[in-house]
Amino acid sequence: MLKKILILLVVLVAASAAVLRWLGLPEPLPSSSDSARWLSAGSYEVSYFDVTLTDTTRPTQAHGDFAGSEQRKLKTRIWHPQPLHGQHPVVVYSHGFMSRRTGGSYLAEHLASHGYIVLAMDYPLSRMGAPGGALVKDVVNQPGDISFLLDQLLSWHRERGHQFHGAIDEDRIAALGLSLGGLTSTLVAFHPQMGDPRIDAAVSLAGPSFNLAPRFFRHRAVPFMMVASPIDPMVAYRANAADIPQRVPGSVLVTIDRGSHTGFVDVARYFRFMSNPDWLGCQQVLRGLENGSDENWSDELGRVEDGVMPADAPALCAEPLVDAMNPIRQQQLTTIAVHSFLESLFSPNEARRQRAAAFLDRRFAEEVPAVSVQRSTPQNGTVQ
Repeated sequence: MLKKILILLVVLVAASAAVLRWLGLPEPLPSSSDSARWLSAGSYEVSYFDVTLTDTTRPTQAHGDFAGSEQRKLKTRIWHPQPLHGQHPVVVYSHGFMSRRTGGSYLAEHLASHGYIVLAMDYPLSRMGAPGGALVKDVVNQPGDISFLLDQLLSWHRERGHQFHGAIDEDRIAALGLSLGGLTSTLVAFHPQMGDPRIDAAVSLAGPSFNLAPRFFRHRAVPFMMVASPIDPMVAYRANAADIPQRVPGSVLVTIDRGSHTGFVDVARYFRFMSNPDWLGCQQVLRGLENGSDENWSDELGRVEDGVMPADAPALCAEPLVDAMNPIRQQQLTTIAVHSFLESLFSPNEARRQRAAAFLDRRFAEEVPAVSVQRSTPQNGTVQ
């Protein structure tokens, strides 16, 4: 009898492995691991809705065959926990170049299940399908879009009868973004003119930072995390991420070995059978840049005295692609990193904050060989 049971178990394990391989799914993280616990959904039901918000105080510039507009129209998706009892932390997600507000859905749904309110908008000119073609240099206007979005959310927080009345914790607001959205999140956190002092933490997923000097990050003492991969062909790891712990006091760098740039986007899960989804990502981005109107866009980010240095962007998609991690696994690891980082700052429970920081600093890399974590020392004071 025992022999039959053992044979049955072996058959079931083999069958499960075959199904996972056929579906292109990664092996589950060990259920007893801390990493699996950080990846587990929270206790809240998650709801979302779309709303179009219009900033009538700022224009959208003319571009290509687009004549421009006197306002900025922002189609926005808001994920929130259900029910909305008490005050909740807020995360504003910024999509990458030629992407959309749903690019970080896997993160938004996970965080909302743990009590976060997550907002993401389609930026007027850098999104997929933007009029006149997607425009990178409109990134300089995107921190203002985040500020406008926060204004709207906080007005609902104060409006009696609104579903968000009294639901927002104004002292727990984070900016999170991918690629160009990662740069947007960095700008709104640290930039001396574009920044918003309501941002309490920032996360950049493979965001450009090659021309941001250490001085730039000293205007405000904002907890900052970069998540990046050494094989990223679009936002070069060495120029943008590798020295983040040296440039940004108190920062965290999470490196995901063999992560692709495209793998950070929700839709990449459907490309998991490819050896590297950046084959598609590079083609899309290069096509989007063909209009040539984005030359020297980095010069518009600020002044040398602000810590924005004149520098040419590293070559885009110039090196041959190598085999990349399964995008589903990459998104799992990204979710774990983002969740534990935010909880180390925003959890109302001090013991949980300490556990989250300890996990991120040590246990995460111990449990997942594809991950490494570096943390720099915090700064004393800010640049005046």
